[in-house]
Amino acid sequence: MSDDPTHVREFFGVRAAGWDSRFPDDGPAYAAAVNELGLRPGDAVLDAGCGTGRALPPLRGAVGPTGTVLGADLTPEMLERATAAGRGGVDGTAALLLTDVARLPVRDGALDAVFGAGLVSHLADPGAGLRELARVVRPGGRLALFHPIGRAALAARHGRQITPDDLRAEPRLRPVLAEAGWRLVSYVDEDTRYLAVAVREG
Repeated sequence: MSDDPTHVREFFGVRAAGWDSRFPDDGPAYAAAVNELGLRPGDAVLDAGCGTGRALPPLRGAVGPTGTVLGADLTPEMLERATAAGRGGVDGTAALLLTDVARLPVRDGALDAVFGAGLVSHLADPGAGLRELARVVRPGGRLALFHPIGRAALAARHGRQITPDDLRAEPRLRPVLAEAGWRLVSYVDEDTRYLAVAVREG
């Protein structure tokens, strides 16, 4: 799939209605990954590329009623499904933003953390996208890049071989994060999950 924003929107738009039913057992993996962000009550966190909002309930649980949870996605149909599932909107879990995460309507340093599930491979310019995420996070804040299955399992699901030039591979990811203002502090790539956690430098 192309990482051009228009193609990403088209790809996910037609799949939004059945997205959650395709992956019904991912909830515990999302909750475990959110736990590794180290969020505290009152924190402000963004789910970047939130899709149907599967991470939003555990993010809300982590920051509590005094915290702030934002979900951002560029596909209207995905945000509609998040709202229908009770994960967004005025009475829901999070405030939802229809926006490209490479151009966030969020002030500098406003957030304590960012969660991005399946995000990096869909950024048209990963370096620029990660720099934008660094811009909106305070120094010392954290970024979690997550997928509920590892790189090898994901490649097999799509009938491909895992390749060393994959941006999610640690040797590729670490310098891209560093150039964008992040320091990689933990990296896990197993069949059952992928999770890279970085800290905002500065």
